Amino acid sequence: MNRILIIDDDLELCDLLTKYLEPEGFKVESAHGGRTGLEYALREAFDLIVLDVMLPEMSGFDVLHQIRRESTTPILMLTARGDHVDRIVGLEMGADDYLPKPFNSRELAARIRAILRRARQPSEVATTDVLCRPVAVGDVELDPGTRVVRRDRERIDLTALEFNLLEILLREAGSVVAREKLVKLVLSRDPTPYDRSIDVHMSNLRKKLGNQYDGTERIKTVRGVGYIYTLPVQEIGAKDE
Repeated sequence: MNRILIIDDDLELCDLLTKYLEPEGFKVESAHGGRTGLEYALREAFDLIVLDVMLPEMSGFDVLHQIRRESTTPILMLTARGDHVDRIVGLEMGADDYLPKPFNSRELAARIRAILRRARQPSEVATTDVLCRPVAVGDVELDPGTRVVRRDRERIDLTALEFNLLEILLREAGSVVAREKLVKLVLSRDPTPYDRSIDVHMSNLRKKLGNQYDGTERIKTVRGVGYIYTLPVQEIGAKDE
């Protein structure tokens, strides 16, 4: 049974979500303040944290920042409907996904399952023995078995979502990967016109990986289409030969 922590000062909402999620197979626990929630999140082992942005004592962003300093536990942020800034900031700080209030309980459960699925299993692109093998492009190596990424032999800490994004890009390095494909494979949902989640996660991934060793962009945006992981100069030459 997956253990879920809800950090939200709305006691009625926490009670409603507990009554809905527990029959769905989740063990739900709640904390009603930012500081209390942070202490609970770092002291206990949870499979996922549902974190509200607006909290007493500490803001949800402060809680997120402190958790991310010590833990990679998946986090789903609850934001005010229409507040796009909160959503982007949360994703940039390491949240795995967000859901604007008010929301449908079924959608929350679906988002939770999607996050847990991609956090615990290889990405949906890795469906054969060949695709489960490590992949290396230039100075970056990715091992799906251990979920470890190294750049120039130095380990790079990625969230589960960032790992899955990178795996897809590396396996198709040198080719453009459609944004819609990334949304479906990594976020486990159909793309919508105003959802920029995948773009923010891609931005975070770029920052962690940096440029290629020759100074060129490692991940390029192909406007209106998607993204491409660029091949180092040496590998381009090898392909041409």
